[in-house]
Amino acid sequence: MKKFYASLFAVSLALLTSTGAFSQQTAVDFFNEGIQKSNAKDFTGALQAFTTAIIMNPENAPSYYNRALAKTSLNDIQGAVSDLDQAIELNPQEANAYLYRGINRSKLEDNRGAMQDFNRAVELSPNDAFLYYNRGLCKLQLGYSAAALNDFNRASSLSPNDANILTARGNCKNGLNDFRGALADFGLALEKSPNKTTALSGRGYSRFKLEDYKGSLADFSRAIELAPTDADLFYKRGLVKTRMGEFDNAVVDYNKTLELNPNHYKAYFSRGFCRSRTGNAKVALGDLDKSIEMDNRSIQTKAYYSEFITQNMLPLFATVVQERYKVAELGDDRADAYIVRGMLKNANGDSKPALLDLNRAVELNPTSAESYFIRGIIRSSLGDQKGAMIDCNSTVRLNPRHAEAYYLRGLIRYDTGDEVSGCADLSRSGELGYVQAYKIITERCNKTVR
Repeated sequence: MKKFYASLFAVSLALLTSTGAFSQQTAVDFFNEGIQKSNAKDFTGALQAFTTAIIMNPENAPSYYNRALAKTSLNDIQGAVSDLDQAIELNPQEANAYLYRGINRSKLEDNRGAMQDFNRAVELSPNDAFLYYNRGLCKLQLGYSAAALNDFNRASSLSPNDANILTARGNCKNGLNDFRGALADFGLALEKSPNKTTALSGRGYSRFKLEDYKGSLADFSRAIELAPTDADLFYKRGLVKTRMGEFDNAVVDYNKTLELNPNHYKAYFSRGFCRSRTGNAKVALGDLDKSIEMDNRSIQTKAYYSEFITQNMLPLFATVVQERYKVAELGDDRADAYIVRGMLKNANGDSKPALLDLNRAVELNPTSAESYFIRGIIRSSLGDQKGAMIDCNSTVRLNPRHAEAYYLRGLIRYDTGDEVSGCADLSRSGELGYVQAYKIITERCNKTVR
C-alpha cells in the first residue's frame, strides 16, 4: 500500500505575517519541512509548513497534494478535496492526486465523482494494485458487484499477498453468493493476517450461509474478542444463534448490539423475532415497531440548528474576541471606544445596546474588519443570521485571513442549509489557524453529501 502522509493543520497567524521568516527560507525549504514533519507525525507543524510553501509559491502542485493528505487525517474531507482540485489543475498527470481525491469523494458519498477519479488514476498508472482495489470498493458502493470483482481480481494479480485485497474480494464474492469462493479468499487473508477482524467476520458469514454454524460461531466469537465494541459482530453472531434455534442466547447478543449501537434497527427486528418465538409477543411487537420507525425516520432535522450556532459561537466572544482585540491607543474617530463598550455590554447580557454601539463603530470606521466581525457575532446571538452573514462577508472582504469570520460564516451557512459552503468556510477557518473549526468539521461535515 502507498504511504499516506498525514498531518494536522492550524496555521500560525504570526508565521503568515512574519516577513522575516519568509526572507530566511524559501518555498522549497517549507515544503521539505512539511514532509519531514509529516514523517515525524508533527501534523500541526506539517500543515503550517505546507500552507506557507503555498503562500510563497502557489503554483506548486505537490504542496497542495500533501496539504490535502494532512487535511484528510483531520477528517476535513471537503478541504482535502479542494486542495486536490488545485493539485490536479496544476498537474493533471499525477495519478495519486486522482486516487486520493477519489477516496475522499467516496467518504463524502460522491461515488460517481470518485469513480471518475479512480478511472483516471488507473489510466495514468495501470499497474498499481491500490488503484484497482479502491475502484473496486467504489463499484461495490454503486452496486456493481461483478465489475468490482474484476478490479479485485486485477489488484490481487498485482499484489497477491495483500490481506486487504483478499478480504475485499471475499466480501464481494459473498455479495455475489459465491460463498465457497469467498471462504477461500478469507482463508488466504487470515494466513497473511490472522487477527484481521474483517476477514474473520467475512468468513463467519460465508460459513453461516454454507450452514457451518459451529465454524461461523467460532469466527464471530474470535472477531468479538479482537473488537469487543463492534456492534455488528454481536448482531451477526446473534443471527447464527437464531438460525440454530438458540433464541434466548441470540437475544443476549442483540441486547449487546443495541447497547453499543442504539440505532441498529436490524437488531430490533431480529430481537423481536426471537422474542416472538419465546412467547413474548407484546415485547416483540415493541421491538418490531422500533425497527420500522428507525428505518424510516429522517436522519437529521433543522430544528436544533439555532442551538447549534449558539453553542459553537460562544468561544468566539468568550475567548477569541476579547483576547485578540487589544487597543493600543484610541483614534480620533473613537470607533474603538464603541467597539470595546459594545463588547462589555454584550458580555453583561445587554446585546441590543451592544449592537447600537457596534453600529456606531462601523459608521465611524467602515474599513475596520474587526468592527464588522464583532457586530456579526452580536447579530447572530440576537437571531439575525442574515445580518451576521453580511457582516462576515464584509469582514473577510476587508481581511481575507480572518479565520474566526470564516468560522462564524461557516456555522451560519451550515445552519441555514448551505452545508457544502458552510463546511468549506470551516475548512478555510481551520486552515488559517482557528482549530475549533475542526471539531465541527469532524462532527458535521463528513456527513454532508456532495
